[in-house]
Amino acid sequence: MEGYTHFSDRPSEAHMNGEQEEKVFDVGDSVFYPMHGVGIVESVEEKDMLGERAKYYILRFITSKLTAMVPVASADSVGLRPVIDSSECEKIFEYLDAAAVCAESENWNQRYRDNLAKLKGGDIYDVADVIKCLKRRDSLKGLSAGDRKMLITARQVLSAELSAASGRDIDEIRDIIG
Repeated sequence: MEGYTHFSDRPSEAHMNGEQEEKVFDVGDSVFYPMHGVGIVESVEEKDMLGERAKYYILRFITSKLTAMVPVASADSVGLRPVIDSSECEKIFEYLDAAAVCAESENWNQRYRDNLAKLKGGDIYDVADVIKCLKRRDSLKGLSAGDRKMLITARQVLSAELSAASGRDIDEIRDIIG
């Protein structure tokens, strides 16, 4: 599996040529689903939903008892992607160690929406940004309850993916992330 790049929002050549691009995951594949973290493709099933028959990925998440059904046809648009490879993990650790450059709003509501959009987008560097900026804000001013919950979610999501990609224990990853 090729390494994940930070430019996930850049359209692919196939997409720009109007071709329908569909990621195909197999049973047993580890995938990343925004806001939920790492899941395993348990099965691919055809289901009738709202009067339409479609294929769905059935995902089981590794850090909770949650399962999800993701339509195969919309997997890309909801941010479902392969877990990063182990070489990308080191880049993420370095990125987390670098000084935080945060261009965040002072308005808590706008900041919350911006951070939520980053988490929902599924780009691992955006998730790392949320962590870096909220940790910085916490050290300077403290965090609101909403910001604290956002930081917890971002840490859970990032630590699960880094653990799955690197093979390291999730508690060790949590200690590294801080």
